[in-house]
Amino acid sequence: MNSDLHSAMKVGIVQFMAYPETMGGSGPVLETIGKIAEDEFFGAIEITTITDPAVRADVARLLAGAHMVVGYGAQPIQLSGKLDINALDREQRQKAIERLRAAIDEASEVGAQRFAVLSGPYPGAEHESEAIKLLVDSLNQLCTYASSKGNMSVVLETFDRSIDKKSLIGPNALAVDVSKQVRRDHPSFGLMLDLSHLPLQFETPEHALTVARDHLVHAHIGNCVLKDRSHPLYGDLHPRFGVEGGENDVPELIEYLRVLRNIGYIGEGKQNVVAFEVRPHQGDTSAAIVANAKRTLMEAWARL
Repeated sequence: MNSDLHSAMKVGIVQFMAYPETMGGSGPVLETIGKIAEDEFFGAIEITTITDPAVRADVARLLAGAHMVVGYGAQPIQLSGKLDINALDREQRQKAIERLRAAIDEASEVGAQRFAVLSGPYPGAEHESEAIKLLVDSLNQLCTYASSKGNMSVVLETFDRSIDKKSLIGPNALAVDVSKQVRRDHPSFGLMLDLSHLPLQFETPEHALTVARDHLVHAHIGNCVLKDRSHPLYGDLHPRFGVEGGENDVPELIEYLRVLRNIGYIGEGKQNVVAFEVRPHQGDTSAAIVANAKRTLMEAWARL
């Protein structure tokens, strides 16, 4: 493709995945966010909870001067705390909503424009309908609270239903149904799809992105391992592109970008976010897997 990569999308990265030692809210948070902010390759960054209010204030100042789109990923909070926003148990669901409201407060402090969540576990076919109703209600509550903070929207990321996260959402067609319901009152709500998750969802980019095209507001790119259950990185662990036994490398990224272009998500003059979600494993360094991701994207773009 002839146009410049950065004229067709805003390239981002999930900071807490590239530097997993910060995922719990402590560690070299400011330093690693600073590395990304200083790298002009990136126009967007996604961070998560930061435990120390003083560090959070430093991060807010840093990002305010970096001229980047800032997103806040609440997924680590939900997964580590087993917080289920479609829980059939009322108290359990309320606990999840309250914790995510506190996370929205944090997101507002650091200037995040987008707040990402995932659904809770799939409760089985007999409870699916009720769980979807509860999920929609929870998302509406979170959207209302996020909108009270100013220019912040909520986005739902889709995950696998049977391999690793085993989430209610789940199939991307079902995600669109949920998004349609939430958008009745909150039109800025949307979906996040991840190339890393599509093999685990048993969906192709052509199917998933076309189904979600009118609701897609954020895109992730990365890798996973699916075929070999004995592989140490089996499941949703976001290894580097091209890892042995992995599902995604340059050819798969080319196809993903092709469909993103065809549905109008990326292209000349577009500045929608396409963000790396990659994590170091098995002796990798964070710097090396970030460089790997950049090279993979640049090669895929050149061959698109």
